[in-house]
This record gives sequence, structure tokens and C-alpha cells, in this order.
Amino acid sequence: MSAPPPARPATGRARAGSLSDAISQVPQNANSQDEASAVSAVTGKQQSEASADAKRQAGGWSVDREDIHQSRGLVLDILTFRWMTAPVSSAKLASIFILSYLLCNLLGDEERNPFRPFLFITHQVPKSQVLVDTTSVAAATSSIRQAIQSVWSRSGDADLVRYQKGYNDLKFLVFYVIVFSFIRQTTTLYFFKPFAKWWGIKGESKQARFTEQGYAVLYWGSAAAFGLYVMSFQESWWYNLEHLWLKYPHWQMRPDLKLYYLLQFAYWLQQALVMLLRLEKPRKDYYELIAHHLVTLWLIGWSYLINLTMIGTTVFVCMDIPDTWLGMAKALNYMQLDTLATGVFAVFMVIWTYFRIYLSAKTLVSVWFQFDLIPSWTREWNPEKGWWLVPWMKYQIFAPLFILLLLNIFWALRGVVADEREEGEDDEEEVEETKKDQ
Repeated sequence: MSAPPPARPATGRARAGSLSDAISQVPQNANSQDEASAVSAVTGKQQSEASADAKRQAGGWSVDREDIHQSRGLVLDILTFRWMTAPVSSAKLASIFILSYLLCNLLGDEERNPFRPFLFITHQVPKSQVLVDTTSVAAATSSIRQAIQSVWSRSGDADLVRYQKGYNDLKFLVFYVIVFSFIRQTTTLYFFKPFAKWWGIKGESKQARFTEQGYAVLYWGSAAAFGLYVMSFQESWWYNLEHLWLKYPHWQMRPDLKLYYLLQFAYWLQQALVMLLRLEKPRKDYYELIAHHLVTLWLIGWSYLINLTMIGTTVFVCMDIPDTWLGMAKALNYMQLDTLATGVFAVFMVIWTYFRIYLSAKTLVSVWFQFDLIPSWTREWNPEKGWWLVPWMKYQIFAPLFILLLLNIFWALRGVVADEREEGEDDEEEVEETKKDQ
């Protein structure tokens, strides 16, 4: 039986009696304030309002923190993009698509259901046109690879199913941007936020950061596991990067590959929209993150369009595995489990250096020196045949990957574990809480 978590200092926020008590303390449809700040003195409210006015006058963050998770009605939420931060509205939007799909199934043919492309991947390649070369998976030469492939085994005709890209993929992205908005806000509001209160993490800003790291571990951990599964079926498994170019174009995709790629696309699109629309409070490294998100979307969209999903998978795995460990290190730090956080951070630094620096640089070297391994007959601009890699495309592929590597080096030198927000906001909250206690 594991030992209970250590008690928080007496000056911090008191831990809730139970996790269910903490959940009940979260305001419905809001991640606004905690219960103590809701009954603050009139003077404190006036100071808060004056501070908010000053920020608005200074051109700073203008969204009211205590209001961003509240719905103002579905129509207005759609027009103002509030549905991305209000889980009630994102749930309603997702439900509209799901119920419409089910209703159309009852009234007609499922294959012709106009809502099917929103929920499921489409554009299946007819089995008579599936390339024999794409159905032969490289032999799993390691026990790790065999174990990963055995997680979800497919046999018979199911293993011959392949998909290609198409315009219906845009519909899939629309629906899953809504889904990720709902998942993100629901898990942070009704699981990670109550857990932070129950654990005794003090300060609204620290609780918000902890919930973000909790969601980061949840998503990136799942994405890393899914990415390893997808990569295990590719000849480029564990960064045999010459296979990124051999047998180009890689336009016939396994179902898991297409699903993985589009889900990643939807996730990053949702994250970028929240940041670009300033629906949440910006971090101090806001512009670096904007650059990162835009470069990531550039890489995902362009690699998907020009049939380079194999290189996209290698980049995803490079990013998601270290990000999972980074999220764990930050979360443990906010929980004040210092010894454990230090150990996880030490592991993270090794993983970050290996994946985000070494393997990312290795991928860049492959782009620069192995690009000419693509078959000679595909080196022309012929989108109908799936051929896009004319000579100048090498530089277009190299550029975003190089920018991504520079950002990784920048964050490594700056200290990636630091949570770049307003440095003084924790101190301000502690002073305010000390005044309330007095």
C-alpha cells in the first residue's frame, strides 16, 4: 500500500477532505476562481478590477479569467469562439454532429451519410488498387517492435485496408477540433483542477499550470504510445531514415496511420487557435510558442499533402515522448514532490537531448543528404500521381525542421522546465492569501 502524499505547509491552502469534496467545489461551467477568492473583501475586488482595467488599457490580455469557461449561449459562443473554452458548448456542438450522424443512419445508407466524414476517416483505396508493396510490413527484428505490433493485431483482409488523402479530411479536422476542446476543458476543470485543490496546491495560477501539465501528460503520453505503434509498421522504424525517401510516394496509408496523423493535426490546430485568438492568458514565451505551433502545422499539413507521412511520424515521436516527461516533471514540481521531480527531470533531460536534439538533427541530415534517394521517375511536379518532390522541395522540407530544431535548442538553453508566465504572479497570490488569512 503506497504512503499518503506529504502534508502541505501550514501557510498553504488547506487540502480538501476528499477528492469528491474538491470536485463539488468547482463552479459549474467555470474554472473561474476558487471558493476563497469568491468571498474576497470589497477592497480586494476594487484592486482586482483596477488591475484588470490597467491591463486592458495597456493592451494586455483582455479576456476575463473567471468567465472564459462559461457559456453565453451556443450561437454567441460559436460566433466568438468561446466554445473552445466552454465545455458545455463544445459538448453541444459535438452532440449535434453525433446525433445527426445517427439520425441519417436510421433514414438512409451509412456509406452515403453526409456526417460520416466528420466522425470517421474516409477515402478508402479500393482493394483492387492497393499496392502490393504497401501491404508487406517490414519484419519486426526486435522484441520491442514485436510487442508494440501485438497490441492491436490485424489479420486477413483487414490488413489490406489502405486509405488516401481527400477533401473529406477537412471535415474530420473540424469535428475533432471540437472534440479536443471538450476533452481539454473537461479534464482540466473536473479532474485535474479538483485534484490540485485536494492535494493542497495553493494559488489560482499554480493550480491552472498544474491542470495544463496534467492534460499535457494525458495527451502526449497517449500520442507517444500511438505514434510508436504506427511507427512500428514502417520500414523507417527506429530512425532508419533512408526509408523516408525510398519507395516514395507513401500515399497509401494504413488506417492507424491516417487516424494518427489527422488526430495530431486536429490537436495542434485546436492549440494554435486558442493561442492565436488569445482565448487564454498568454505565457511569457508567447511568440516562441506561436512560432512553434505554426511551424508544426506547416510540417503536418505539408507532409500530409505531399505524401511524406513517414517523416511526419518520426518527427511526432521525437516531440511527444520528451514532452510527456516534461509534463510529468512540471506536475511533480507543482505538487512539491521535489525528490521525485528531480529524478524525473534528470531522465527528461536525457530523453529531450536524445529525441529533440540528436534525432531531430539526424532527420535534418537525412533531408539534406538522402533526399536524392527518391525514385528518379517521381522527381517531377505531378500531384495527380502523388509526385511532388522536385529538387527545390528539399529546401522547403529542410526549412521548417531546421526552425523546429532551433526552437528546441532555444528552450534547452533557456531552461525548458521553467513555466514562462508572469514571474511575480505567484508572489502576488501568496500575499493576497496571507492578507485573507489575517
